[in-house]
Amino acid sequence: MTRFSELLKLLTEGNVEFIIIGGLAAVVHGSVQSTQDVDVVYSRTPGNIQRLAAALGPVNAYLRGAPPGLPFRADAPTFTAGLNFTLTTDLGWLDLLGEVAGGGRYEALTSHSVEVEVFGVRCRAIDLPTLIATKLAAGRPKDIQAVAELRALLQRGTNR
Repeated sequence: MTRFSELLKLLTEGNVEFIIIGGLAAVVHGSVQSTQDVDVVYSRTPGNIQRLAAALGPVNAYLRGAPPGLPFRADAPTFTAGLNFTLTTDLGWLDLLGEVAGGGRYEALTSHSVEVEVFGVRCRAIDLPTLIATKLAAGRPKDIQAVAELRALLQRGTNR
């Protein structure tokens, strides 16, 4: 089970620049859907990648679904060489996205994000219209199903 508060606190206390997207962002905006992971778009600057690697060091980040023993290091060179990572950690599941379909990279999303408090942690979350765009761009059945509820929330003005 993902410990959302602790995972978000780990990132914020590590001064990692990130924006919550995905299911957790939907919950932030009032969705009743559940999620099992924390999805974030992270800044790919060298300094932020260093802070990200340092923050994840103590929680044994490893590729989710990879066979045990597969050589993987959650360090700055790995995060620099890759873009998107689905991880398991001692605190639960974390998806790190260097960019997201329908939204782009961190720098493009900052103007489409809002400051929120989630699980007692202040951080940024993607705004509702952009969340809808990313869900549509992903095109997965679960994302398409979520769009109807997100549009209803947007129409009701619950966008934060």
